[in-house]
Amino acid sequence: MKPDNAGLPRGSDVIVIGGGFHGTSSAFHLARRGAKVTLLESEYCARHASGVNAGGVRTLGRHFAEVPLARASLGLWHDLPELLGADLAADASFVASGQLQIAETPQELDKLRHRVAELHALGFTHEVIVDAQQVREIAPRLAHHVVGGIWVRDDGHAVPYRAVTAFRHAAQRLGAQFHEATPAQTIERIGDRWKVTTHRGSFVAPWLVNAAGAWSGDFAAQAGDVVPMQPGGLMLMITQRVPHFVDPVLGAAGRPLSFKQFANGTVLIGGGLRCGADVVRRHGEVDFMKLSSSAQTVTDLFPHLGPINIVRAWAGVEAFMPDDIPVIGPSRHAPQLVHAFGFSAHGFELGPIGGQIVSELVLDGSSSLPIAPFAVDRFATAHLH
Repeated sequence: MKPDNAGLPRGSDVIVIGGGFHGTSSAFHLARRGAKVTLLESEYCARHASGVNAGGVRTLGRHFAEVPLARASLGLWHDLPELLGADLAADASFVASGQLQIAETPQELDKLRHRVAELHALGFTHEVIVDAQQVREIAPRLAHHVVGGIWVRDDGHAVPYRAVTAFRHAAQRLGAQFHEATPAQTIERIGDRWKVTTHRGSFVAPWLVNAAGAWSGDFAAQAGDVVPMQPGGLMLMITQRVPHFVDPVLGAAGRPLSFKQFANGTVLIGGGLRCGADVVRRHGEVDFMKLSSSAQTVTDLFPHLGPINIVRAWAGVEAFMPDDIPVIGPSRHAPQLVHAFGFSAHGFELGPIGGQIVSELVLDGSSSLPIAPFAVDRFATAHLH
């Protein structure tokens, strides 16, 4: 493919900080368009939120500002064989299982109907209200008190670590250089280039992408973009193998839940389950009381799962924004710096399109999708009060 970044200096054109999904996807999309990319990762790629999540490829229930991005990203998920190559697409393990958000009371179902009506008024018709009978046709083992829900047929799920690794390998095939165990320490603009200092020496390039997850706020601040980002932990647990009983990914309208069964019979339970995080030591702190509450939700909805065992629980570290939508876009205070962070426990599905948007901002100067709601300075007024 002919590079379309002829105006960029030779050597590394772009440094990406962060080896999560949005960092690796950015490296891939930039390299795909001919840019020379260096990615720096503190530990190993997909170590935190990008590899420690429920793997939902979900357009259902998105903040309205995210819907155009989520639908565009879903198109890329369905086109992974063309985008990455058939072998790497298979590695990503995407399954178009559909996603169902259930309502357990008439009041919850009314709220879902209102949401879908608003969404349809905006021109998006992917979310469909289903009644109690239709819910049980989709998931026959659901408890009988469920009264309906929202169904999105073309949503699905993937294996997070494998999906991030597929994008990493695709980027490396195109020449992107990945440096794991290389934490960025400081960033500095010197002349027309960025200098990123690490314990392994300094890296220099004209463009910088800040996709450092829970540690992005510090790099943003170094560039003058102060944001009220808060790090936090996210937890997941997985059960023993049980006979197949459900195909789609399930969520709930009234309580936290992300629930799916893998082909091997194990059941993954998540749903943005928050816990404490130690950002200095770089790990999440599993809260077993909260996990027990989530397990109760699962047995309420699928009573036959009551006797099964939880075999493993784990946690990673994520970046949360006050309005629960990410920062995606250029710095307001420093040239040739693009931010992509703060995905607030729902950035996995956006990974493919997030990298495309970053590549457009670097190579074209603008995004083909609406990103104004994700501006880094949207909290500036609040800071003045």
